[in-house]
Amino acid sequence: MPSKLVSSMFVILTLAFLAPARADAVIPGADRADVVRLKDGGEVRGSIVKRDDRSVWIDVGPTVVSFDLDQVEEIVSGGGKEIRSVDSGTLFSVAVDPIELSPKEHAKILGPAVIKVSTPSGLGSGVIISPDGYAITNAHVVQRETALRATVWFLQPDGMLKRTDIDDVELVAVNNHLDLALIRITNPKDEPFLFAPVQGAEKLDIGQPVFAIGNPLGLERTLTQGVISTTQRNFSGLTYVQTDTPINPGNSGGPLFNTRGEVIGITNMGIVGGEALGFAIPARYVKDFVRNREAFTYDRSNPNSGHIYHEPPSRRLPGGPAILDDATAGS
Repeated sequence: MPSKLVSSMFVILTLAFLAPARADAVIPGADRADVVRLKDGGEVRGSIVKRDDRSVWIDVGPTVVSFDLDQVEEIVSGGGKEIRSVDSGTLFSVAVDPIELSPKEHAKILGPAVIKVSTPSGLGSGVIISPDGYAITNAHVVQRETALRATVWFLQPDGMLKRTDIDDVELVAVNNHLDLALIRITNPKDEPFLFAPVQGAEKLDIGQPVFAIGNPLGLERTLTQGVISTTQRNFSGLTYVQTDTPINPGNSGGPLFNTRGEVIGITNMGIVGGEALGFAIPARYVKDFVRNREAFTYDRSNPNSGHIYHEPPSRRLPGGPAILDDATAGS
């Protein structure tokens, strides 16, 4: 507690020192400076040295000032801190030195990568993983359907989003066992899509803050947030990321992000009657599915193509088969 009080007093004193020069101060490289705009109308310029889901630290020259994100209205990066990604060589990309941001900031950056996937029988969500329009959703969202529609929100020069329905959607691969599907959307403007990076090396912790963007119950572009409850929850031989992030029908196929803006999972189910019990397919399964998509290629003339794992038949009688009940098995 004493350390928190000292920290708060330090911030207040620092701001008091900077206040007279805040409007007109010239900081080296100010034209490319990061800007922290506060809810009380104040503004601080400098270089952001660290940020996470709770605080931001900005170097203003003589010292480093920290702010709780509850005090911050907006953070504007002055350059050099954009989320960069590198192509993994197999459709999806991974982020390079991703930075910690609040869900609010990530929603502005990555929100256009989240789509709505509609079929004649229902709807779900999805996330674009490549500039060529490849996107991931759940297999159960597109199951037994071939007429697909994607709703995409294109970022406009003025910062607004333009809602666009696209009917030119190809079902590329389906893995019913993992409940994943790969689709491809054609951009009517023939331009690259904004996409979201997939987490490279898996780094998940219990209590880690996460957030989801999707279309629960058809409510488009809904953001919900929570924490990771368990990193590996086992169901039927597969492991899932369990989270208390609210997940509802319509979220299926949408991304679960960490505060570094990486897709750490694809939301696919919740427990009926439960509260704050949501689950996501880990990113490692998503990457394996995309790498081996040829094994699950969708064939319109043979919808049952690909690998489908059936439940083995149960034994009708206890014990082993009588034919094996002899002395040949050894000791």
